[in-house]
Amino acid sequence: MTMVTKKSLAGLLGGICLLLPVQASAASPPACNKTCLEQIAATYRKAYLAHDPALAPLAKHVRFTENNVEMPLPDGTWHTVAREIGPALTVSDPLTGQVGIYTSIQQHDVPGFLAIRLKVIGRRITEVEHIISTKRNLSAPPTPIGQVEGFVHNPDLAQPVALAEKSGRRAMVALADGYFTTLENNDGTIRSTRFAPDAKRFENGMEFPEIEKNFRAGRYRFNERVRDREYFLVDEARGIVMSRAFIDHKGVLDNFELTDGTKTRSIFREPQSWSVLELFKIKDGQITAIEATFIQVPYYMRSPWTRYPDRRKGGLTVPPPLPPASPLAASNPPMD
Repeated sequence: MTMVTKKSLAGLLGGICLLLPVQASAASPPACNKTCLEQIAATYRKAYLAHDPALAPLAKHVRFTENNVEMPLPDGTWHTVAREIGPALTVSDPLTGQVGIYTSIQQHDVPGFLAIRLKVIGRRITEVEHIISTKRNLSAPPTPIGQVEGFVHNPDLAQPVALAEKSGRRAMVALADGYFTTLENNDGTIRSTRFAPDAKRFENGMEFPEIEKNFRAGRYRFNERVRDREYFLVDEARGIVMSRAFIDHKGVLDNFELTDGTKTRSIFREPQSWSVLELFKIKDGQITAIEATFIQVPYYMRSPWTRYPDRRKGGLTVPPPLPPASPLAASNPPMD
């Protein structure tokens, strides 16, 4: 068990606090159960594909972001989506009123993976968050991306978990948070989480098997921070935790060794971050499947939705000596 800093503990507790129930007033509309939430999600998808927000049960002052930029609704892909390729995976949490959708769409001739978070209060959508990843917005090095056509979700994600294999909400969030802690400054140590032997991860539709083996190899040492972690949805019936996070790459790590002595080189040559909406399937106290939608964003970017910003300066990477000073390049002369 690793030591937990006060700040990281505060961030985790902040994320867990999002999962606590809120006392409803006597005047509140009837509670929205899983069927209600997932019907609202289907209605939202229908309205989105029709380019008509009037078809969705939107609150008067709905808040909308796409790829971490706040904008009016409709805008962004609401105006460019041509069709849903799918299939869509929907998860929900009646305790927090949160719904998650993982699907794929096409804009003109550009396919992409789309993750959606909806917040429902009083059977009205008050918050909409999109992360859309396409090959057109890939960076160097690119976030992983697979083939949109023909992609299918891990079928177990949509299935209920047997009572004997269920974990409590806080235990589920702790396992998901342990995954991110293991991913940060990955040195081969598994930190506060567990993986099924056959657990696989899909990132933008691309399969990554042998999750634990790659972690124990220290393959992701270039991840300086996994920050601004929030766990806003726990689908207890399906054993799903949905989260948001940012993975920072400082760009200072160059050559390094895996835990078996294999020499390798970091693919990140300059500062940048990855923004992700990620879900974890948890059965029998271990992570059995992961699905994530990533985009590359400017270094240290934050989400407008982040409630508990992580202010840590950095992780465990020791920065190399600074390069020598270089002369100024040629420039036009100053004006009088």
